[in-house]
Amino acid sequence: MSSFKIQGGTKLKGEITPQGAKNEALQIIAAVLLSAEPITINKIPNIRDVNKLIELVGDLGAKVEKLGPESYRFTAKDLDVDFLETDEFKTKAASLRGSIMILGPLLARYGYAKIPRPGGDKIGRRRLDTHFLGFEALGAKFNYSAKDGFYKIDASDLNGKYIHLDEASVTGTANILMAAVLAKGTTTIYNAACEPYIQQLCKMLNSMGAKISGISSNLLTIEGVEELHGTEHTMLPDMIEVGSFIGLAAMTQSEITIKDAGVKHLGLIPGIFQKLGIKLEIKGDDIYIPAQSRYEIDTFIDGSIMTVADAPWPGFTPDLLSIVLVTAIQAKGTVLVHQKMFESRLFFVDKLIDMGAQIILCDPHRATVIGLDRKQPLKGIKMSSPDIRAGVSLLIAALSAEGESIISNVEQIDRGYQNIDSRLTALGAKIERLEQ
Repeated sequence: MSSFKIQGGTKLKGEITPQGAKNEALQIIAAVLLSAEPITINKIPNIRDVNKLIELVGDLGAKVEKLGPESYRFTAKDLDVDFLETDEFKTKAASLRGSIMILGPLLARYGYAKIPRPGGDKIGRRRLDTHFLGFEALGAKFNYSAKDGFYKIDASDLNGKYIHLDEASVTGTANILMAAVLAKGTTTIYNAACEPYIQQLCKMLNSMGAKISGISSNLLTIEGVEELHGTEHTMLPDMIEVGSFIGLAAMTQSEITIKDAGVKHLGLIPGIFQKLGIKLEIKGDDIYIPAQSRYEIDTFIDGSIMTVADAPWPGFTPDLLSIVLVTAIQAKGTVLVHQKMFESRLFFVDKLIDMGAQIILCDPHRATVIGLDRKQPLKGIKMSSPDIRAGVSLLIAALSAEGESIISNVEQIDRGYQNIDSRLTALGAKIERLEQ
């Protein structure tokens, strides 16, 4: 287990480029299983969750070639579905929530798949019903064995159907979409997620020969085809990293330029941080954040307290609410952060309170932050990273704090942020990785 030792209170300066999008990568890499032909993917982030999925795809029999630091070629010509029966598969798949994404491609191509209950962040219940209800609608037969903890799906005869999703799940939409592209007939997915990650997956599948229309809307129509071909795909910059760097710059009073930020795909993200009072300038595809000694949270038009809440795209992504919360600590004013989708994601605020933040945890979904307006700095403490996004939020708090902080369990941060310690050190941050 690794830890970060952080000496806070240092202003950072320089340029940083976001990695490829983690949430896109988990879908795109699973999609290579849909074709027997070579598929090249660029801008793959070098992070734990993505590397685990690449390893799992290789274990299934796909040929994996690393072409460069961020590029891979996958050839899934002859897959070994018997690997699904092994203890090794059970162990690897159970440790990675992204492993759920292999189901759609395997069902589409082989008519059968199984998977143990996947792991992932401890951020509350993350049900899989949307995935399985969608598969069942296409004709799959689903069985869960409590004895061995496996979900087993027989999809020997998939047929297109009208599907109205019970929730606009990103991973659920992606999985059903991947199963439908090789199903017989037409599939319509209503209340589909339409995040940029889904748009990218649709574009990649269409370049492979799929027939998907309605891209970027919540109504997708898929005409089933006989087979898919090879392609080349480049992933978007990670919007969660972009938002994290904006918050980091504000909290540490730093002058930072985020290069190649994929601005046109960021949706509400820049505007939400501007509502916190953070100045930023869009320069082409770059975002420049000047050093700010103070920033003031907006109110609503009638003067009431600002609320920032998550919502399905094009609403604000839940993955950045932790960053918004920590960034508000040193603002002037008050904000209510409402995390609707996960009931345990705000529980890390006790550590911020120990550092000196003024936060009221109203319930598992809502926290009120009363900004300190720089009148007192946070103080460094020892803490542990509970999940990816909370871990980076604690890192931002530690970098802005007075004194030394120790963050343990940073493997959680490594799951979503590529070499974050060395990249921030290049901007002047004082971070030391301690191996135990």
